Amino acid sequence: MDRPPIEFIKASAPLPFSAAVRVGDVLYLSGQMGMRPDGTLVEGFDAQIRQLMDNISHTLEGVGLTMSSVFKATIMLGDMSRWSDFNAIYLEYFDPERLPSRSAFGAGGLAMGAVAEAECWAYAPN
Repeated sequence: MDRPPIEFIKASAPLPFSAAVRVGDVLYLSGQMGMRPDGTLVEGFDAQIRQLMDNISHTLEGVGLTMSSVFKATIMLGDMSRWSDFNAIYLEYFDPERLPSRSAFGAGGLAMGAVAEAECWAYAPN
């Protein structure tokens, strides 16, 4: 069965945007934060980063993909002094031989006071 040219993947949390949108062979994941399915943030830096990465993984799994499908990531940190702390957790989620290209920058403020937000692009062949 053919997919529509643009496919919208619904977010599990009550948010005003799609969790991801597939256009052709690329899945564009919306920015993820360390948010539970009920829309509340988990407590603490490490816990938020793990939840953020788990949210990315769950979105990918929902369309039959894995973290190895991610080829680009953009990271926004509320505090750039935590860049190394973020990297330590981030690297647990990827094969060291298949790391996505990435940009990271400091943000003066993130929605809901989150410590980080990450958006990704993943290869999603038909």
